[in-house]
Amino acid sequence: MANWVTFGRFLLLFLLLGIVYSGVPTLQLVNAPLTILIIALDGVDGWVARRFNEETLFGATFDIAIDRIVETVLWVVLAQLGFIGVWVPLLFIIRGNLVDAIRSKGAASGTAAFDMMQSPIGRFLVAGRFMRGFYAVLKAVTFAWILLWQPFPVLAPDFWTAWGGVLSGVGLALAWASAAICVARGLPVIVEFCMNARPSVAAQRG
Repeated sequence: MANWVTFGRFLLLFLLLGIVYSGVPTLQLVNAPLTILIIALDGVDGWVARRFNEETLFGATFDIAIDRIVETVLWVVLAQLGFIGVWVPLLFIIRGNLVDAIRSKGAASGTAAFDMMQSPIGRFLVAGRFMRGFYAVLKAVTFAWILLWQPFPVLAPDFWTAWGGVLSGVGLALAWASAAICVARGLPVIVEFCMNARPSVAAQRG
């Protein structure tokens, strides 16, 4: 059941994309609530997995994969529409590929992604529920905030002329904050992997 909830998020993403690119301003008013729903369901699938004892390595990996797809697609869309700079999706893609490559090593040995973290700061930033929740909320607010205003230049041109600069600036600030947290949560994964790999590399050379 939890995996079906995760798959449902994947389908809703394509619905959102269809609306964003529909060119129908009144329809685009659902951008923000639909975005929040897609990201909120990330917490629902985890709750369902725990509630019905469905926690599996596949489920954890599948959930992270869909998270990555939703996140990457939305960042690319926002950049393509001109709401943010292209460096933002590039940062998330590079960080995501590095972290996922490292996590694939753990998955191959039967270790879930968040269980790989050993240091206190790594467990707090990467595996801790607070930071995972805060990061998810920050991204949800960022995506929803930026997409919320997409139809307003057409629906309320006078309002947008007066406030568009400020509202766009808030969106950029949220995107930059998301990028900063993205880097902060990715670095412990990379650092711990490099530190744990040193002994085996040294042993092979010896």
